[in-house]
Amino acid sequence: MTRSPFPSLAPLLILIFVASTLPAVAGDLQEQLDARRDAFLERASPDIIKSQKKALADLQKTGITEQALNVGDKAPDFTLGDPDGKQVRLSDILKNGPVVLTWYRGAWCPYCNIALASLTKHNDKFQKLGATLVALTPELPDTNSETVKEQGLPFEVLSDIDHQVADRYGLVFKLNDDTRERYQEKFKLVERSGEKAADRLPLAATYVIGTDGVITYAFLDADYRRRAEPEEILAALEKLRGGE
Repeated sequence: MTRSPFPSLAPLLILIFVASTLPAVAGDLQEQLDARRDAFLERASPDIIKSQKKALADLQKTGITEQALNVGDKAPDFTLGDPDGKQVRLSDILKNGPVVLTWYRGAWCPYCNIALASLTKHNDKFQKLGATLVALTPELPDTNSETVKEQGLPFEVLSDIDHQVADRYGLVFKLNDDTRERYQEKFKLVERSGEKAADRLPLAATYVIGTDGVITYAFLDADYRRRAEPEEILAALEKLRGGE
């Protein structure tokens, strides 16, 4: 497989979505994410901070979190490729048990790397409850392959080329010009995700999907610095297993 043309942006800085049927919990993951945010804000220029606040406010105004698929909705089936080119189908995985489906923006995003590390830490617990964790990213397979290897991710990580699946779940938004130009200059999104996908990103959403294909838990937040707590995911899986 061809090696990615750029070096790792997060060696073991160890990452993948506003509603839930369970109460929100300020857990260990969010504490880590908040610490990363605060450290960034201490050194960021006023212009960058202003730009970020505007981008977030504009995104919240679109109502994307209310329009995205949520608890009770049927999860659209899909087939995507893993880093080795194997085609993975959601409905096939659901035959073996529930699925925890999560999106991350890319390995260039430190918040995604923190979240991925937390999910890795809890993956055995998900499996003990009969669930399969599947992460989707807009990054291309070669880039995806390096992320999986470098971070030792023990679960399926699939390339959602051009946001085709994220679009069907209602999770995709367009970056404003300032953010798009800044991300391209710093992170090379065109090279990482392709020309067609580079001006858009998915929400960092997480769903728990039952074997009948129905969403039983949803985390949706316009702020990419907030992610689903593994403890909430585990509670949702316990509830699903109990048939409540």
